[in-house]
Amino acid sequence: MAIARALKRKRTSPPESALRTTETEDVDYNGYLSQATEWNLEQEYEQKSRKRKKETESTRLPIKTAEGRVERLASPLKEEEEQEDSTFGSSDGEASAVEGEDQAEEETVEVPLRQQIIEAKEELARIGTLLSEDPEEHIGGFKKLADIGSSPNLTIKTLALATQLAIYRDVIPGYRIRPLGDTDGSEKLSKDVRKLRAFEQALVGNYQNYVKELAKCAKTSNEAPSEAATSVATVAISCACTLLLAVPHFNFRGDLIKILVDKLAGKRVDADFVKCLETLEQLFREDDDGDPSLDGVSQLTKMIKARDYRIEENVLNTFLHLRLLSELSSRGSQNRIDRSASDTTDGKKPKFKKEFRTKKQRKILKERKVVEKEFQEADAIASHKERERLQSETLKFVFVAYFRILKARTPNLTGAVLEGLAKFAHLINQDFFGDLLEALKDIISSTMSTEPLSNSPDPGPPDPETQDPPDPQKSSLRNSLLAITTAFALLSGQDIARSASSLNLDLTFFTAHTYRSLHAYALNPDIELSSKSLRLPDPHHNSASSNTSSNSSKTIINQKTPSVLLLRALAAMLTPRPTPPLRVAAFAKQLHTCCLQLPEKSAQAVIQLLHQVLKVHGRKIAGLWNTEERKGDGVFDGLRGDVEGSNPFAGTVWEGELLRCHYSPKVREGVRGMERLVGELNK
Repeated sequence: MAIARALKRKRTSPPESALRTTETEDVDYNGYLSQATEWNLEQEYEQKSRKRKKETESTRLPIKTAEGRVERLASPLKEEEEQEDSTFGSSDGEASAVEGEDQAEEETVEVPLRQQIIEAKEELARIGTLLSEDPEEHIGGFKKLADIGSSPNLTIKTLALATQLAIYRDVIPGYRIRPLGDTDGSEKLSKDVRKLRAFEQALVGNYQNYVKELAKCAKTSNEAPSEAATSVATVAISCACTLLLAVPHFNFRGDLIKILVDKLAGKRVDADFVKCLETLEQLFREDDDGDPSLDGVSQLTKMIKARDYRIEENVLNTFLHLRLLSELSSRGSQNRIDRSASDTTDGKKPKFKKEFRTKKQRKILKERKVVEKEFQEADAIASHKERERLQSETLKFVFVAYFRILKARTPNLTGAVLEGLAKFAHLINQDFFGDLLEALKDIISSTMSTEPLSNSPDPGPPDPETQDPPDPQKSSLRNSLLAITTAFALLSGQDIARSASSLNLDLTFFTAHTYRSLHAYALNPDIELSSKSLRLPDPHHNSASSNTSSNSSKTIINQKTPSVLLLRALAAMLTPRPTPPLRVAAFAKQLHTCCLQLPEKSAQAVIQLLHQVLKVHGRKIAGLWNTEERKGDGVFDGLRGDVEGSNPFAGTVWEGELLRCHYSPKVREGVRGMERLVGELNK
């Protein structure tokens, strides 16, 4: 097919109008050139702004579209700037309208309380996970937890306190962090050391704020707040107790102890009070260094003095759990040598494979062992001296508190003080023995004067301020027993034989009082019951007095029964060898009479004590079991208060024949054993 040729256009001359425009343009261009010489071209350049918008480099990678083209996305900063420019370009009326709508939406939309708690739980769990994984990289998490804990919602506050407890217990190191000094910031440190130091300082600062928050929340426990505030206070006290037991070595231990001591200073005895009491007792028992015990005892003694000794007896009994009771009371044996477990090999050397070493290696190993031994001895001496110093300071605080209470004559704390003095008797300086014995005599004299007569009226309920027990007769018997036990415990374990003449200690007053009180102890129905024994209320008492007695029985002086205290005092009086035969015989005769009235277990314990006395003084008092041997004239007077004037050798232990028919088989066996022992001594 042939291709058609293009048509040629005829050239024509331009019209007249076009020629006129070109002429006018030439004229304007000439005028422009003539005026350009008068212009100031630099003025516009000087007035022009030199600030240019910084072009942010896009950090996004290019992408490939569906069509196959490669495009680079704009950075998010440019998009935000464009949006800002567009918003700034809008009118002021529109902007104010939008702001008004947003505020209205914020006011109307409120997050439900349940949703707030759920969101707080999720946030606490997320922050806690990050801190548990790597606390050094997420130091700001401690501050976020504290911010969540400052919520006005008490449920969220409780959750935050418990979460911080778990985090700090896991994150806190095993050493105490010291504060930075002025010269610490100018030192040249490595990157790792700077990072660790920053973490430690952040940890200490946030932990201090947390302890302050615990103290603030726990203060409402002693007041009369709402139920929700009381629950927060309970959680705060529980957190403080847990932290004190978990990290007693860390900073701000004194602040945690103060939270517990402030709770113990209150009048209300509830679950939080018992929790604080048990925490301090466990702290004293598990303390290896002595420093936490010193802090606790010092704050307790200050609180007791500030409260003018108006506290519960159980608070004072926490001193009985101190470690120094067992560590400072150890005495060396005079007839044997204690060896370690590694030395007791029954004379046979353990078999082990000998390792070959060169002469140089043996020399180096020997020198190394010498150096290690010196280091161990130095550390042991330093730690032992420091622990001994701390325990001495603790003991000083305890004795000062005990002596002040004895001087103040606080009735409800007398038994607790006597129990503590009986425990600490071997640690008291001999210079204080005379004054202490006089104080114990005054206590026994006061208990004798306050014992009610048979026709005395009912003492009634106790005073709520003094917390006196409702039955003064039981408390007087117990206090006298504790005073007697303390007096004889002062001499046990002390080297009194050489200095007896210089001390001039006379215990005949305590011996005579014990002898006079044996019948009263035997007829006491509660001789085998302690403060933890279960018992039914007395139906003959009024409801008010029975309620108060049940409440006060929970705070009776420690757990030992009067029977245990009596046996301890009798053992201290009768078992020493220099005891006069007349005293041993009088007590043996009276104890046989008391066994007829004592309960089964107490009778067994007394028979066992008499068996031990016979082993020591058997030849001196064997005549009591033989009617043909009479070493005295007259008649035995068991009701006479004087031990020597009772004339015990004028009688016999005829009660043994009745005890052989006792309903308890163990008592019968014990009596027959004593008779066999006396028969062997007479041969």
